[in-house]
Amino acid sequence: MRKKILIVLANYYKDISNGLLKSALKNIPKLCQVKIIRVPGVFEIPVTISKNLNKFDAFLALGCVIKGQTPHFDFISQASTNAIMDISVSQKKPIGNGIITCLNMKQAKVRKSKGAEAANAVVSILSQK
Repeated sequence: MRKKILIVLANYYKDISNGLLKSALKNIPKLCQVKIIRVPGVFEIPVTISKNLNKFDAFLALGCVIKGQTPHFDFISQASTNAIMDISVSQKKPIGNGIITCLNMKQAKVRKSKGAEAANAVVSILSQK
């Protein structure tokens, strides 16, 4: 049976997001059907996943949050992570968390291949019996 995976991609840092997406796609088996929905930022990822729970077998959350001068970074990072985990556990659906949290753009550029790790995690869970 062909598994359906939804990738929700936060576009706030387009260069970083595109790198995360490119690396993730390399690690999703060709047998899987993949759809990509782009959202403005990381905060919009959990609600987009929630709206599509019944249409897909698994999800990838991809995006980047970079620390600025205010506590906004902490709120967005924590809220997104908690929401993604809550959805995954309560709905028993794998969600690969490929949202990178960085202190600066230099760190983000180095880590933009981390989408592969989130994809590998989802594929691993999907293959469990």
